[in-house]
Amino acid sequence: MSAPIDQRLTDFVYAEARMLDEQRFDDWLALYTDDGHYWMPLAHDQQDARLHASLMYEDLLLLKVRVERLAGNRTFSQQPRSRSHHLLQAPTIERGHPEHAPEAGRYVVRTAFHYVEARQDEQTLYAGWTTHHLVEQDGALRIRLKRVDLLNCDAAFGNIQLFM
Repeated sequence: MSAPIDQRLTDFVYAEARMLDEQRFDDWLALYTDDGHYWMPLAHDQQDARLHASLMYEDLLLLKVRVERLAGNRTFSQQPRSRSHHLLQAPTIERGHPEHAPEAGRYVVRTAFHYVEARQDEQTLYAGWTTHHLVEQDGALRIRLKRVDLLNCDAAFGNIQLFM
């Protein structure tokens, strides 16, 4: 018997963060739908990634390129490799969101987070919210959109090396 959907959604969000922290990027990429996107808006309440500049708006192909770059021997910014740690608040299921349609196998889950990225002596803290737009495909949950809203999205950033 499978777990109730609320528990599956919550477990999915926690498992995805753990994959990122453990740098299991191929497993993480497998969570995305073929038309999936990873979006980090540049402005609060930004409504469209294509009409406005974003910190990141990457489809599956660009995510794969970033993962390959992270693994490359010639990626000197990753020698030694960066590490990350997600601290997540309990995810909430956004039942009132227009994209949330359980009868169609579409779910929206929002999670507040603190994320630390560290490399050598430097450690950077980010805070914000992720909104996962998940779909049911072949009996499994997949990411159609992962939106990462940083608290200070309009600040000047150095290089964000990994994925939040």
